[in-house]
Amino acid sequence: MNGDEIPSPPVPEPAQIPEPPLPAETGAPAKVPAPEAVRVTVPAAPPAPAAPASDRPSAGFKWFLIIILGLFLVCGISVAYYFLLHTQTQGVTVVRMEGTMVTGEASDADTIGSEVVGRELRQAADDPMAEAIVLRVDSPGGSPAAAEEIIGDLEYAKTKKPVVVSMGDMGTSAAYYVSAHADRIYADPDTFTAGVGVIWKFSDISNWMEKEGYNLTVIKSGSKKDMGSTARPMSDDEQAYAQQIVSESFENFISDVTTQRAIARSDIEDGRVIRGADAVKINVVDELGNLNDAIAGAKKLAQSRSKSSLPGLPS
Repeated sequence: MNGDEIPSPPVPEPAQIPEPPLPAETGAPAKVPAPEAVRVTVPAAPPAPAAPASDRPSAGFKWFLIIILGLFLVCGISVAYYFLLHTQTQGVTVVRMEGTMVTGEASDADTIGSEVVGRELRQAADDPMAEAIVLRVDSPGGSPAAAEEIIGDLEYAKTKKPVVVSMGDMGTSAAYYVSAHADRIYADPDTFTAGVGVIWKFSDISNWMEKEGYNLTVIKSGSKKDMGSTARPMSDDEQAYAQQIVSESFENFISDVTTQRAIARSDIEDGRVIRGADAVKINVVDELGNLNDAIAGAKKLAQSRSKSSLPGLPS
């Protein structure tokens, strides 16, 4: 090589590629090495984020729920226990009218006030759990005004549900006045009932006062202002006026009773009391029976009314 020649870059020798193994002389195919298994790693799902502390129910809230559920359980058991003990009166409210009837709030062993009976009748009428009302009557009567006040509340109750009367020892005079407005009347065979009439009593002890030396001076604005005083006998004019009041009250009484019930006036206008066994015969009462019989009858009336209120169902 002289000085004008440019030396060529060295050429790398080709890589030595190993030759594949030749088949054996016997002609068997060559064994190809199996490829190595490939491992695929799947990443695990990330854990769910924890609820913030504000969204977790507190221990106090859990106790609140437990207490509420416990109260519901106790109430349910109490209601079930009540109905098991009151299977005879279930769905029927019993209101008692016992004693001499007066207006007002009186309620003791001897008297019963019109406001007491009337309030209980209205409460029973508005009670969605009551389907009927039984008025338990054990009374000799009382003032016509008291009877009229109770009748007003009884008529209100009848617009809501059936009202049945059950008489005990007696249901006479003003007590029968009220009873006649019920949907049905039950009495025992020896119950005293009816006694339709009005009475007004006056006493005169003037002879005794004269013998004992008592003197009484009365200053009054009108001739009848001291009418009924025990210190003197009544005048003929006063007796006539008292009779007028009694007659008008009686006429109102007997006309109302014979309007409410199909009773012949002649059967009751003498004012006598009538045994229950005889009262059935003249329609003064509807049926003989005790309080339980009246409750059962009230239930039947309620069922009949509910059926008749649904169209398409036989009553």
